[in-house]
Amino acid sequence: MKLSSVHKKLKLIFQASIFIGILGCTSNTIDKPAVISEMEMSTPESATESEKDIVYGSFTEEQLYQTIISELSAQRGDLNEAGDNYLDLAIETKDLSIIQRAIQFASVNNDVNALMQLGLLWSEVEPNNTRPHLMLSFQFLESGNYSQALSHMARILDLGDDFDFTALIARTATLENSERERLITIVQSLVDEFHQQESLRLTLIQLFAQNQRMEDALSEVKIFLKEFNPSPRVILLHAQILQSMGEPNQAIQTLKSGLREFDQDRSLRLSLARLMIQNEKLEDAYDQFQALVEQDPEDWESLYSMSLLDLELEEYDRAIPILENLISVDERYDESQYYLGLIYEQTEKYEESIEHYRKVRTGTTNYLAAQQQATRHSIGLGDLEEAHSWLTRQSNGQARLEILFTTIESNLLIQAGYDQESKSLLDSALNRFPNEAELLFARVLWSDSQQDREGSERDLRQIIRMQPEDARALNHLGYMLADQTNRFEEALSLIERAIAISPDDPAIIDSLAWAQYKLGRYEEALANLRRAFSVFPDHEVASHLGEVLWQMGEYEKATEVWEEALKARPESQLIKAVIERFKPE
Repeated sequence: MKLSSVHKKLKLIFQASIFIGILGCTSNTIDKPAVISEMEMSTPESATESEKDIVYGSFTEEQLYQTIISELSAQRGDLNEAGDNYLDLAIETKDLSIIQRAIQFASVNNDVNALMQLGLLWSEVEPNNTRPHLMLSFQFLESGNYSQALSHMARILDLGDDFDFTALIARTATLENSERERLITIVQSLVDEFHQQESLRLTLIQLFAQNQRMEDALSEVKIFLKEFNPSPRVILLHAQILQSMGEPNQAIQTLKSGLREFDQDRSLRLSLARLMIQNEKLEDAYDQFQALVEQDPEDWESLYSMSLLDLELEEYDRAIPILENLISVDERYDESQYYLGLIYEQTEKYEESIEHYRKVRTGTTNYLAAQQQATRHSIGLGDLEEAHSWLTRQSNGQARLEILFTTIESNLLIQAGYDQESKSLLDSALNRFPNEAELLFARVLWSDSQQDREGSERDLRQIIRMQPEDARALNHLGYMLADQTNRFEEALSLIERAIAISPDDPAIIDSLAWAQYKLGRYEEALANLRRAFSVFPDHEVASHLGEVLWQMGEYEKATEVWEEALKARPESQLIKAVIERFKPE
């Protein structure tokens, strides 16, 4: 048989095998980049069209044989082997149809290296076609090679086509500043060359903003607005830059001006509302959310935001119908029930408050807070049995939830003055769960409220025996011994164990300092108290810090610490007591 007839026969077999082989490919397809969507693998239904679109050049017998083998591999489902074979054939033949077929397989196989090689080969075969550069730009973006991506984007512009350069921005937010600066240099040079490219200048603005070069970003925005028509996207960016520069009023005015031109643009109005909230212009923010709801009465998120603003503004009569509306359509149901409970709590309608708090469903964000408040008010109304019965039904035999609710209920009973009821509740629970640390610690708090140091110490030592690494119990016992006894060395030993477990806990650092102070180690105590106070400026830490300073002769500094703490918390009996002890006048 002559070679020409073999060539013709193999070519026919080759074309047929493509259509057979596709069946194997389609069952293994994955998402492919948009840039090659035009080159989707053909299906049996589109056989005629495929024969038309793909015209195969002259190949050697070996090349045709390899083509058939590749298609048969695809038919068997071995797409990787088919892809590798087609890549080799594309490099060897530089045939456009083979390159496109190889790209199909590389895309299905998600073979990034092959796609890059094929893209470069395609651009070499068709130097005036923008499609290979489009494909390469996205591949280089995906691989993080932004300078190469930009060079191919620029080539698209050279060839007279358009490109949205802002695709770059989604990938540059996590770059180091130095890397982004290199990109800025490249983009600036492209802006000089293609100054009418809108997306290119917008990309430069965003790169400046990402690198905190806000003055440069603002200058570029002003140039942009002179050369191009404003859009909501540019107006938002302008406002964000102004806000970042510490110019919130200008940012607000920018968004307001934008809304005069694009009054139906929801993103502008929502951004304006949020910016107003950040800058405590709550009534103005409310008006913007109201405008959003007027545009779309089923904008539940804007309605919900209006209700939260009403809570801040104490406009409870406005908030109630909004929250009830949200509940009626099952939007933000649990949050709405919670905030209705809070409103009725604020207006001292405790029965209504309890009703709404108890409608917050299990597993939602505010569930535990809602149950706590409902129980607090039930106890406050004297309905102790009803409060306990509700929590029992809620725990429904779940041991962990029952323990948690018991600790909450016991603490609330103590706060309301029901000391014996709290003790009975805890004792009963500990009969059921005798080695439960949370219940033991709840009883420690009860003993503390009764000034029963022996009871507290007994339960704390039981917790430490069961859980030697319980920093909370170690610290509580250590501080109690340092503050209420003269067993200072023992206290310090316990607290040092706690600090080894939780070295950055300011409460434990404060306890450590207090034990050191009681042992006369003033310098160490002062250093630790300053450390604790810097991260946790609590009134108790302030009282300790002032006392140590006073004992070290730093009277003015001590007075300053106490007075600042009293300004922050005027009702603090701790601060008042320490001032009375050291400065009775």
